[in-house]
Amino acid sequence: MNWKLIFQLSVFGLIMSVASVFLIPETIEPGFWIAIFLFCAYAIARMCREKYFLHGFFISIVNSIWITIAHVLYASTYLANHPQMVSMNLQMPLIMQQHQRTTMAVLGLPFGAVFGLILGLFCFIASKIVKKS
Repeated sequence: MNWKLIFQLSVFGLIMSVASVFLIPETIEPGFWIAIFLFCAYAIARMCREKYFLHGFFISIVNSIWITIAHVLYASTYLANHPQMVSMNLQMPLIMQQHQRTTMAVLGLPFGAVFGLILGLFCFIASKIVKKS
């Protein structure tokens, strides 16, 4: 495993964690993530020789840590700029509605794992397409 590359590529997650709180509206955020996933998949396919899926998976796990920290620290600003998240929160049980920061902290890693499966798949597919450096 190339942990240095995993942490270097996770810087995109760190940037997006802050940008999603203050700058990027929720309507266009998925487009940024798709671009980041494609770039990460390409970089992993070019720079790694094996375990492409795991590299992608662990990038998303590290990203979920950055994102969770930013969203918990700036929860009020994040929720003010993301009304869809607020409406989704209203569908949750009352205890989760009352403890939004805790809910974000608890759900951060599972969401990271799900997106890790997606990025891992992107990396695996890219490994079959991209020539090695």
